[in-house]
Amino acid sequence: QVQLVESGGGLVQAGGSLRLSCAASGRTFSSYAMGWFRQAPGKERGLVAAITWYGDSTYYADSVKGRFTIAKDHAKNTVYLQMNSLKPEDTAVYYCAAKDSAAIKYAYWGQGTQVTVSS
Repeated sequence: QVQLVESGGGLVQAGGSLRLSCAASGRTFSSYAMGWFRQAPGKERGLVAAITWYGDSTYYADSVKGRFTIAKDHAKNTVYLQMNSLKPEDTAVYYCAAKDSAAIKYAYWGQGTQVTVSS
């Protein structure tokens, strides 16, 4: 099993920054990919960014390219999402998730953290 705990959400003005953290524990992560998803009220949950636990492969949704950065710290078993130049449309609950790199679906999820961007 994999346990994921997010932190770092909050209220920020448009143009501001936040850094989300996802602390992972449980099984080893040598073959995992980690992702950040978000879900706004009335909308489907969507992938924002992803990173392989080993290697340098990353993915960003078009809506966040150039503003968000996903990074990892092996020593702390933690994945970060640095969010800059935040916009009101970034307001959502952000979820950390993990999957085996060969899998299609993300199997493990955190509880979510609220990010609210005021205009």
